[in-house]
Amino acid sequence: MSSHTPGTRVQRMPRAQRRAQLLEAALSVFVSKGYHAAAMEDIADEAGVSKPVLYQHFPGKLELYLALLDGQCDHLETLVLEALGSSEDHEERVYATVGAFFNFVADEGGAFRLIYESDLTNDPQVRHRIDALEAQLGEAIALRIIQDTPLPKELAEMLGLAMSGAAQVMARTWLAHGAHFPKEVAAQAAGHLAWRGIGSFPVNRMGTAGDPDTDAVAGE
Repeated sequence: MSSHTPGTRVQRMPRAQRRAQLLEAALSVFVSKGYHAAAMEDIADEAGVSKPVLYQHFPGKLELYLALLDGQCDHLETLVLEALGSSEDHEERVYATVGAFFNFVADEGGAFRLIYESDLTNDPQVRHRIDALEAQLGEAIALRIIQDTPLPKELAEMLGLAMSGAAQVMARTWLAHGAHFPKEVAAQAAGHLAWRGIGSFPVNRMGTAGDPDTDAVAGE
């Protein structure tokens, strides 16, 4: 129930702090109710403010949702980029990258649902942001593959997108069904699956010169 009642004066706070408070409240409401069932009044109540205060910061529900989505897309991209740069060891980097998706999905608040389980993906602005994120994650992983292997650019891009997609699916599967497994155990198992795949990729079958020294991506 809202702490705000008619006639109660809402405590003033710096604009950035108020915006963060409203976004946190909106995340809770959108995750629990979905976009379509959520109302601006619900979000205002969750934040303990009046609707006019909410509208001072966000002109409508879609703008509020997009602001949340942008923030979470940036957060996930940062996690993946940090993982990709966390080690010069190929195997460790694969495990870290897969683990980044598990960390994102495991965050309290269920923010990952805005990206991977949204009920608003038919909206062009939402779809554009999610598609852009998928492309950016795939490209970031592909760049590391290109740096570390002789794979052609097009194949590296395909593998980058595939690895990103598989990692988020495995992380979400763990969250839905993995009560018996700690996150670290599940992430390690998923990382092992990814590493055993990409670490032994048959480069010489994919349009490169048949150099026996390049039979595996990682080189064992």
